[in-house]
Amino acid sequence: MTKYLIKQGSLADGKVTDILIDGERIIEISQNISNSEAQVIEAKNCIVLPGLVDLHTHLREPGREDSETILSGSMAAAKGGYVAVSAMANTSPVADTAGVVEQVYRLGQEAGLVDVFPIGAVTQGLAGVALSEMGAMADSKAHVRVFSDDGQCVFDPLVMRRALEYVKQFNGVIAQHAQDPRLTVGSQMNEGEVSSRLGLKGWPAVAEEAIIARDVLLAEHVQSRLHICHLTTAGGVEIVRWAKARGINVTAEVTPHHLLLTDESATSYDPVFKVNPPLRTQNDVLALRQALADGTIDIVATDHAPHPVEAKECEWQEAAFGMLGLETALSIVNKTMVESGLMNWAAVAERMSVAPARIAGYADHGQEIAVGSFANLTVLNPTLKSRVDRDRVASRSRNTPFHGIELPGVVIATFFKGKATYSFDAKTSEISAGGN
Repeated sequence: MTKYLIKQGSLADGKVTDILIDGERIIEISQNISNSEAQVIEAKNCIVLPGLVDLHTHLREPGREDSETILSGSMAAAKGGYVAVSAMANTSPVADTAGVVEQVYRLGQEAGLVDVFPIGAVTQGLAGVALSEMGAMADSKAHVRVFSDDGQCVFDPLVMRRALEYVKQFNGVIAQHAQDPRLTVGSQMNEGEVSSRLGLKGWPAVAEEAIIARDVLLAEHVQSRLHICHLTTAGGVEIVRWAKARGINVTAEVTPHHLLLTDESATSYDPVFKVNPPLRTQNDVLALRQALADGTIDIVATDHAPHPVEAKECEWQEAAFGMLGLETALSIVNKTMVESGLMNWAAVAERMSVAPARIAGYADHGQEIAVGSFANLTVLNPTLKSRVDRDRVASRSRNTPFHGIELPGVVIATFFKGKATYSFDAKTSEISAGGN
């Protein structure tokens, strides 16, 4: 493998240093390193972070390779600074058996750009009735520890209780898509003034908050681990804050798009802004930002949800829910949290690398940048700006809500176990993914 020398990069604590990579690991961190064999990455004015970890990614394979493949999704992840992603179970067939999760894991290994960790389904076929083969998936080569029916809520409280009890035996975690299906039948966007004005059926905040409240109490009752997917409401934040103060073992995530966009985006009737859960109000956005800053929300997760053109370029009511997220996540966190002064880069490293790796049990990730640790690194120029172009994304799909928007922060390089999986050429704005 090629040796790499990162010159004059700033660590999350502000220390400026050189980093020498040889093989899979960092072998030296100091000032003024010189190595004639190493390929030099000029990182002056750049931030060097532990490689990003995403706990919520839809890679679509197997079954929906027209939207994304594990290879194309891995390329998008590397471009966004990620070294590990968690592939949700709503594939076709559903990842509810050891065989399917092992297939996803193997395809990720073959792509070789990021670690692809399968998330197992909680229930068979995501139907919410019978528990899946969670024990077999946990014992498989994929070593699954996170289970979710994301896209569907585990609505039956008895099924949810049994799932929480079951995963305790191998320190697993249930990641819940908090959506009461009875309160959201036919819902198209956030319920409020904007939905009334547009004539679109509203999706009430209480549909999310009621499930969160129920499940934190269930987690307390059985003394198990619960993770709340894509938290979107100010009320949900308060429930999670209360649960943590009570000592309940709950964690929560927020997506980049819920940190930046509001339900006002729907006034365009452009289905690229149709997402599950929906974009909420400005008050909700401000509450989410504050909760991420103070640690009530533990992590940022992309909920990267690729769709083919025909699923998005249609009438709003007929369009699929979801938007791309991997390639723009770090820039949006930079814009909403760092530039606003709500978080520093050490907090970004915690929310986007250390904490998601800890929640999911990814031992090789979220490590301190230190001599001897795996060279899983993200090099970001936080002041360089780039305009999002849906025709230039690495994903197989094009449904980014940020097309045409200039965002601060460009990933200069991503290193996955010492391999340069992505590099940015500022002169041509071209990318190189999957280097040696």
